[in-house]
Amino acid sequence: FFIISCDNDDNDEPTEQVVKTIVEIAAQEPDLSILVEALTAADGDLLTTLSGGDFTVLAPTNDAFAGFLSANGFASLEEVPTDVLSNILLNHVITGSVLSTDLASSGSGYATTNATNMDGDNLSLYFSTENGVEFNGQSSVVLADIPATNGIVHVVDAVIGLPTVVTFATSNPMFETLVAALTREDLTTDYVSVLSSVASPSPFTVFAPTNEAFGSLLTEVGMSSLSEIPVDLLTSTLNTHVVALANVRSGDLTHGMAVSTLGDTLTVSLDAGPQLIDLNDRIANIIAVDVQAYNGVVHVIDKVVLPQL
Repeated sequence: FFIISCDNDDNDEPTEQVVKTIVEIAAQEPDLSILVEALTAADGDLLTTLSGGDFTVLAPTNDAFAGFLSANGFASLEEVPTDVLSNILLNHVITGSVLSTDLASSGSGYATTNATNMDGDNLSLYFSTENGVEFNGQSSVVLADIPATNGIVHVVDAVIGLPTVVTFATSNPMFETLVAALTREDLTTDYVSVLSSVASPSPFTVFAPTNEAFGSLLTEVGMSSLSEIPVDLLTSTLNTHVVALANVRSGDLTHGMAVSTLGDTLTVSLDAGPQLIDLNDRIANIIAVDVQAYNGVVHVIDKVVLPQL
């Protein structure tokens, strides 16, 4: 971006405005003042980090921070533990410059932030451009593509909390049927509460079937809707998609590996790409891997695995 200065003196040369760093942009914008306070207070000297390098920063407004503090029971920014604050802020930082047009051309998908889980794995960030640019179903871009000397700033209207495996299920329309199954009223297990927890038995590894996978299951078992599946079978089926006390990433999978779920055991096959084989010898392809939440990891599968029938 250039500003050209002209007057009647033909000897004047065009002058270029110096673009500011990400931190300088935030510091000069009154509606980002709490963001600057947070960057100053957080662990890790984030002001220095974001003054160099090449980053895309999703910058929450003052109203966004006020909403975050209120929703989480904090009276002020000073009450947020500085290590937690740092990780939340890093959940708004993507390495490299990402323009809104880059996101729009993809439509939806996952990016990787600089926040981490307790094992040091970088967290994922789901984006969708169906209704503007939205992140994790929580936060929307209100001002895009502010250029900095060290990257790009997008101003957002909500603080993006550290995602759980439930966050990625509820924010992605690909998993609408899975969410409907997890929240069916006659279930005795509150799966949303369990899978949102950061306490034991987290971390979780979730094998998440797509909407199409559930559609194929209903055809396979001769049922017309999810509500027709007996509650005991639905519970044991959902359990067979969840591993407790383990954040099993794709690099941890080996051929022939037995995966002990909350339900029945699955077997990993790498003969034709990563696959899961249930006790009925039904095969599910793992079609997307390592969607990393704070309390676990999600792998997308194209078929519902079943307990032994």
